[in-house]
Amino acid sequence: MSRVRIVGGEWKRRFVTFHDAPGLRPTPDAVRETLFNWLGQDLTGLACLDLFAGSGVLGFEAASRGAAHVTLVERDPRIFATLRDNAAALGAERLELIRADALKFLPRASRRYDLLFLDPPYHQGWIERVEPRLPGVLAADARIYAEAEHPIERLGAWETVRSGSSGQVYYHLLEALQA
Repeated sequence: MSRVRIVGGEWKRRFVTFHDAPGLRPTPDAVRETLFNWLGQDLTGLACLDLFAGSGVLGFEAASRGAAHVTLVERDPRIFATLRDNAAALGAERLELIRADALKFLPRASRRYDLLFLDPPYHQGWIERVEPRLPGVLAADARIYAEAEHPIERLGAWETVRSGSSGQVYYHLLEALQA
């Protein structure tokens, strides 16, 4: 088991544990700090979706910073069990954990989200497969945080407004294009 710490909010300095698994790369502390500087530290009232949850650290950070609802989607049963254990340890009632494949979850989503964390396994074409389904689950003014093995300029109606890189990882904040 490995662990990563939550860098801000109500659960600041608490740790989330996770199993080492192929393709599982929790977002580093410095990148998360940058992300929440971009988003603002307070996510009160937002509905967030962590579509490829993995360690769940992005979703846990959002809940720690006041998000009203955070859905974490993970298909791997062992990783999902660890997410459930971490949520219980934090006493996180605002979290909804769903064990499902991302592409199967999206058409069944029962709400619209204000913020999407999109950090899928690399080199498997997940972002391209998810992109056409985003309008069905995201609010018109939703923002997307995406990590990828390559730079992203836009995803459908969302364009990159801030970006950076850390090692082999490119990270982006995308906002809806103004009509």
